[in-house]
Amino acid sequence: MKYIGAHVSSAGGVHNAPLNAKKIGATAFALFTKNQRQWRAKPLSAEEIRLFKENCREAGYTPGRILPHDSYLINLGHPEPAGLKKSRAAFVDEMRRCEQLGLAYLNFHPGSHLNLISEEACLARISESINLALEETRGVSAVIENTAGQGTNLGHRFEHLAAIIAGVRDRSRVGVCLDTCHSYSAGYDLVTPAGFAETMERFESVVGFSFLKGVHLNDGKKAFGSRVDRHERIGEGTLGLDAFRRIMQDPRFDAIPMILETPDESRWAEEIRLLRGMVT
Repeated sequence: MKYIGAHVSSAGGVHNAPLNAKKIGATAFALFTKNQRQWRAKPLSAEEIRLFKENCREAGYTPGRILPHDSYLINLGHPEPAGLKKSRAAFVDEMRRCEQLGLAYLNFHPGSHLNLISEEACLARISESINLALEETRGVSAVIENTAGQGTNLGHRFEHLAAIIAGVRDRSRVGVCLDTCHSYSAGYDLVTPAGFAETMERFESVVGFSFLKGVHLNDGKKAFGSRVDRHERIGEGTLGLDAFRRIMQDPRFDAIPMILETPDESRWAEEIRLLRGMVT
């Protein structure tokens, strides 16, 4: 079973996100539990939490079909003490918000070394940041998103993901989200049949599908291996429809949230129907 949805708005309160997902025919969804471009947010109220859980229950969204994303400001591998401390505190807050909402995952971009420390040191800091957050929370898994490798961002190699996971003490609460646009821009071929097979084999051998907790379904605007993160509508970019057809027909992607982050939200219902029609 494929659970397909989009990163929907939670404007007016997190309880609106499942309602917005239902409107577009989604069987999964993602959301921000706070403003993603601000460090601080007011705590979730008891009423918001109650309504969110009620709306999810009525629409059939179990925790395993929901993939919340943290703030874009957070850098869990920050090379400077003040920035690292601020990022870790914000990440713990995000994890606690997910815990309050009864969610199972928190999706995040791993971090950036900013050309101030080595990749190895940055990856170790990310692992330790995850360890600290897991120690202070219960029931929520940290889900690392692979990146396109733009700038000094880490996570664009499967080896980066594996290194972070290796440094996490409780590996039952860590996972990975694969973004199709990021993967292709980072140099992983999803377009040709041979390239797709090789990429999936590589992911299994380096990371392991047992750690796969979600997928971001995005076509790309930029060329293969460009290391540039620019999303495009499904079938209208450099990946094309066949890449998504292979994913939709691959049982290794069953029973996890598969989330659109394509640029035109008015097309999400159409894209969900398109992707669902590819499932055999």
